[in-house]
Amino acid sequence: MAKAFSAGRRGITGHLESAERDLLRKLFSDIISMLEPDSPAHEDPLAALIGLDMDVSVPSDPALLRLLPDAVKDDAAASLEFRQLTERSLREGKIGALRAASLGLESDKLVLDAEAARHWAMALNDVRLVLAERLDIRSEEDADKVHEVQDWDQAEDVDSYLSLVYNFVTWLQESLVQAMLSSLARKD
Repeated sequence: MAKAFSAGRRGITGHLESAERDLLRKLFSDIISMLEPDSPAHEDPLAALIGLDMDVSVPSDPALLRLLPDAVKDDAAASLEFRQLTERSLREGKIGALRAASLGLESDKLVLDAEAARHWAMALNDVRLVLAERLDIRSEEDADKVHEVQDWDQAEDVDSYLSLVYNFVTWLQESLVQAMLSSLARKD
């Protein structure tokens, strides 16, 4: 069973069982697949360098849209322009964090420095965003219903299973953030 992250002299440590590591590895991989651009980087070296992508469009998958939201509400043209300037580099940053977190899943004991903890926090957040969209969490009431699902033995359908996964990832992220805050307090 997973142990909450904690801050110590060596960094932030945590413990995950093999099945938990496999689950996270699969979740990270699924999110990476969602985020990988449909087209290669722009042929123009300058455009590729700054991440400019004139071929982007608003994602049709609501979960991907949650990861890559419109920047400007009620102004599609401004949102598209912002998306063209930033989406490729945003995707690459998210994919990098997910891959970095995946590398940490090779052993049951996790030891994270500040950079690795940041990657883990980003990766777990992206997983939670996708799961929240798949579970249609829109309000506190929706979240409360999901948090009521606690028993793995009673996971009878996809939604109850996803709820359990969402709760596990939420708990893991909360413990990581608390350990990161504790680590910062130690430095002051």
